[in-house]
Amino acid sequence: MSAGPAHADEFAARYLADAAEEAANAELQRAARQLLMTPLLHAPSNPEGFRLVRRHLPELRDWFSTNTGWRVTDDSAVIRLHKQIVPTTPTARLIAGHHAAQGPGRGAPFSARRYVLFCLAAAALERADAQTTLGDLAQAVVGLARDRDLGGIQFTFEKSDERSDLAAAITLLLSLGALRRVSGDEEAFIRSGGDAALYDVERRVLARLLTAGESPVRAASGGGEGPVAIDRLEAALHPKGPTYTDSEKNAAMRRDLTIHLLEDPVCYTAELPEEEAAYFTRQRLQLTRRISRLTGLEAEVRQEGVAMTDPNDRLTDLRMPEAGTAGHVALLVAEHLAAVPKATLAELEALVQEWSQAYKAYWRASAREAGAAGGLVRDALTKLEALGLVAVNGDGGGNGDGGGGDGVQALPAIRRFRFGQARRPEPPEPKSRAGQAPGATRSAEAPMFDLMELGGE
Repeated sequence: MSAGPAHADEFAARYLADAAEEAANAELQRAARQLLMTPLLHAPSNPEGFRLVRRHLPELRDWFSTNTGWRVTDDSAVIRLHKQIVPTTPTARLIAGHHAAQGPGRGAPFSARRYVLFCLAAAALERADAQTTLGDLAQAVVGLARDRDLGGIQFTFEKSDERSDLAAAITLLLSLGALRRVSGDEEAFIRSGGDAALYDVERRVLARLLTAGESPVRAASGGGEGPVAIDRLEAALHPKGPTYTDSEKNAAMRRDLTIHLLEDPVCYTAELPEEEAAYFTRQRLQLTRRISRLTGLEAEVRQEGVAMTDPNDRLTDLRMPEAGTAGHVALLVAEHLAAVPKATLAELEALVQEWSQAYKAYWRASAREAGAAGGLVRDALTKLEALGLVAVNGDGGGNGDGGGGDGVQALPAIRRFRFGQARRPEPPEPKSRAGQAPGATRSAEAPMFDLMELGGE
């Protein structure tokens, strides 16, 4: 018998409702990803992204407040996700030190000098008129630098490399929407200086650049002499409130772990404090499912920890593998360290020297020049440290002794880059009554990161 008209209508209504819900969930994911990629959204700079996030602002505000403790503020032109990230584990601290700001087009990572110029330029813009020129900004920066102790850093902008550093800071402010170029360009300033460009100052964006629960001056003053470690500085900028009950402690651990999973390439269970590790082991399925539903990230769960991976390869500022000579070197170094998890810089440089001949048809010609291997190894290790895959000089990781000196210690997640010959799968064993093959283990518990069999301690 065929279904009657009433049943057909009911089926169609259910189908349309499911399709509408699926489309709404997909759009919410796109909005969440947009906000994570660009936590400061300026409507004129990114109108499409702004409208997308604005449509889902109540859900996003509630999710981030509950699961991370981050605030989402907005007005008619600016939406700001106030991220507060405090790296607490050795690998998280290592990762945090390797993700410098970059301007549009993946320019050179910001140096300390460029960060100082960015902050001075933002401070100068706070006092500037509604319109300003690049020459006026340069003079204001020189004045602000002269009045403060910047650890010996001085600015005159007499040389093109100094002007290039200021131009990079201005370009970042432009990309964030704090400035809007009216005329001119920064390249002319780099070549000859002077009033090479005219800008409108977007004060609403400027006011939301900083996200901190404490004054940066007060936070830095507690560090004593010398540079402040990144975890201590971030902890001082984002102080946590006290927790009194078990429910409050669990909520705080859930927020910290969610931030860890969202922001870091990998979270190693062994590095977490004992109480937090126990909570993570019990709740990791719920934590990762909650993140996956909002962002579309997929959880790679292993005995040693969890990595949230992006099937679309968008929620990252570092890609692995990557095209080009540097990307190929990083992949080869990762593959080598997955098989031999301890090495010295000299050993890796010798390997790269060999590879430069083996792959000379594919690598750039400069890779075969004298001394090039050292630079390629440093660049590769910088990327691998930023992805939580290795620790150099035993600094960070907590999953091996690291050696010391110029030693490189592979961390467990690098095992995913261990490539071997393809093996023919064994025929399946007969299943037990419970539906599982005798002796089988859950894939989520398989030690795919484990370095034990590779000689790790």
